[in-house]
Amino acid sequence: MANQFVDIAEIYVKAGDGGNGAVSFRREKFVAAGGPDGGNGGKGGDVVFVADDRLSTLLDFKFKRKFVAENGMNGGGKKCYGKSGRDLVIKLPRAAVIKDAESGLVIHDMSASESFVAARGGKGGLGNMNFASSTRQVPMFAKPGFKGEETRLLIELRLLADVGLVGFPNVGKSSLLASVTNAKPKIANYSFTTLSPNLGYVRIDENTSFVLADIPGIIEGASEGVGLGFDFLRHIDRTRLIIHVVDVSGAEGRDPIEDFDAINEELGLYSPELKDRPQLVAANKTDILNPESDNLERLRAHARNKGHEFFEISAVTQKGTAKLMRRAAEILATLPPPQIYEAEFVRPEPVREGPEDVIIEKVDDTWMLEGEWVETLIFTASLSDHEGRMYLDRVLRTAGIYDRLYEMGLEDGDYISLAGYEFEYVS
Repeated sequence: MANQFVDIAEIYVKAGDGGNGAVSFRREKFVAAGGPDGGNGGKGGDVVFVADDRLSTLLDFKFKRKFVAENGMNGGGKKCYGKSGRDLVIKLPRAAVIKDAESGLVIHDMSASESFVAARGGKGGLGNMNFASSTRQVPMFAKPGFKGEETRLLIELRLLADVGLVGFPNVGKSSLLASVTNAKPKIANYSFTTLSPNLGYVRIDENTSFVLADIPGIIEGASEGVGLGFDFLRHIDRTRLIIHVVDVSGAEGRDPIEDFDAINEELGLYSPELKDRPQLVAANKTDILNPESDNLERLRAHARNKGHEFFEISAVTQKGTAKLMRRAAEILATLPPPQIYEAEFVRPEPVREGPEDVIIEKVDDTWMLEGEWVETLIFTASLSDHEGRMYLDRVLRTAGIYDRLYEMGLEDGDYISLAGYEFEYVS
């Protein structure tokens, strides 16, 4: 199957939940009263992205969009800690940028580091060995593990190329890439032959080289989603230098100046910064230029008037291509390194429900209490013994739950339902 270029993907990631703490007591022969020895739960696994220089596409995410790390194991007796969940490691191309799917804000640029933790695993819950004291010698409760973080992410590729070739479809960008690098792009005489960016390695001498990218043909309206240009305009973002390839042959009846201005207009509409990016103008297909045509001289004057260096080339015969590449290398030596996208998205801290978030609703003579806080409370309280029930009563009273119930009309003989556990209230 042919390799497909996939440069954008939306995925769901979830870190592992922490394991629950254990309720256990030491039981040994000849030991009359062993103390609590319930161990803590293990931490949930993280979701970690790592940069892999062998990858150049997001094809792996075309069919798999959900990634979940391993949960931590529950604690055990004899002070045994639960095993931590394994981290889920996901490989990405170094050119990948991770964004928040909802806001579109940048979270992390993989070109800036080797790895990035996108979702943190939940902490393990405490076992009952942590709650023994002089007044509570037989704690019959433990703490549950915390939930792991979960989020939806947008992964985008933004090519790490030093120089980008731009221009209308079929102006000879792929031919130029093939003539100066070892890349083998698809070349044919029709529009949109190039359906994905192609990269090549230009070697000037032993100490000088750079990466050249052939960006799919851009057309008028590309910045608004017309044609293929919209999908690939972002790949120009990191290029430090632009080589603007223009067909001056007139073979297709197009005006080179109109084409030149149209492409620059689209670049500016996509990103005003691109208008100020250093640009070399390459007048291509001079080998088939009509001798009576003034296209070459008109474009030369227009480009120089705009402040751009001008080169006559033929990608097919390689006329002028070496000179163009040498000049590109000279300019690159004076430019700052490729752009690294700074984080824009502030990851919110996990929100834990408190007693004020408990939902209270009366159904007949039963007060229904629901919510994450209630479920956690029920889990931590051992309802099979007196101490556990007293602990539950103290927490409800201290948290103000009874005060809320009194205000809503709680009376003796009413029933209180906590996450499926029902009690009769007696004042």
